[in-house]
Amino acid sequence: MSVFILGIESSCDDTSASVINETRILSNVISNQDVHLKFGGVVPELACRAHQQKIIPVIDQALKLANINKNQLNAIAFTNGPGLLGSLLVGTSFAKAFAMGLDIPLIEVDHINAHILAHFIQPEKGSKEVPEFPFLCLLISGGHTQIVLVNNYFEMKVLGSTLDDAAGEAFDKSAKILGLPYPGGPLIDEFAKKGDDKKFPFPHPSVAGLDFSFSGLKTSILYFLRDKMKEDNLFIEKNKYDLCASIQSTIVDILMKKLEKAVKQTGINQVAIAGGVSANSGLRDVMIKKQVKDKWKVFIPDHLFCTDNAAMIAVTGYFKYLKKEFSDQSISPYSRSRNGKYTES
Repeated sequence: MSVFILGIESSCDDTSASVINETRILSNVISNQDVHLKFGGVVPELACRAHQQKIIPVIDQALKLANINKNQLNAIAFTNGPGLLGSLLVGTSFAKAFAMGLDIPLIEVDHINAHILAHFIQPEKGSKEVPEFPFLCLLISGGHTQIVLVNNYFEMKVLGSTLDDAAGEAFDKSAKILGLPYPGGPLIDEFAKKGDDKKFPFPHPSVAGLDFSFSGLKTSILYFLRDKMKEDNLFIEKNKYDLCASIQSTIVDILMKKLEKAVKQTGINQVAIAGGVSANSGLRDVMIKKQVKDKWKVFIPDHLFCTDNAAMIAVTGYFKYLKKEFSDQSISPYSRSRNGKYTES
């Protein structure tokens, strides 16, 4: 019998719903919130209100696109954290009520775990290759930058993590320093394609093991531009493309050096990337080159599954459904990562 899972994602500013048939995607609806653009970042209260307005239409559309009705659903999976509490409460409350009304299982999903398992989403038609266990995953999402050893769907070990800012924050904060509008990370990627990534060398942090640090890089960029702007107040505008290329190259290089170290330490050459920053073209290009140069088996997610989406919640819910890992109505969301079933190194 086919298993249909409805996934609901509302951890930040995207309201998303998806229906999968086992691991095969049938629909994935994402509604963005443009209201935050003028504020230069996500405003939690506005995000919560927008979720309340959008969640029912988004879920209705997801069911229609999947060509099923609600009574065919076997379970409802939802993001329970980490994220903005107000936003999470909207998705959690709706999932609990919907599951109770349909008398079907409720499945909580850790947002970070789901980013990794997005690699197991199959297209509606045909099939794609998925990682074999164990594999390494460079998880770069929101406030998270981690190298994770993935032993199976729910047994994962964090080998290295950021000690301060995450890679995504480094991109966004650097963009803000450059005067680029929010969200700045994608703009740095776009402008970097036109620049010289060797023009402005920025220092790399000296951090032991497989951990990361990006706060020092952000500070060095700030001071560098402050001094240059004293000499020429048009410095940023004149060197915008080269600055973006140099910043992007530095962040990618920091990430790759740690990932290369992890491959050598573990002997595992199946390597995936996941999370919002995995959409960065510079990182994707370097990963593809590693596949040729160092014989890595590389897994890069479709752009649709890099940023927050409900398909990754639904597919994670499916694997939990098979294990009968269900939640009860007392479940409540959490704002800070508790790493699901990860074990720290």
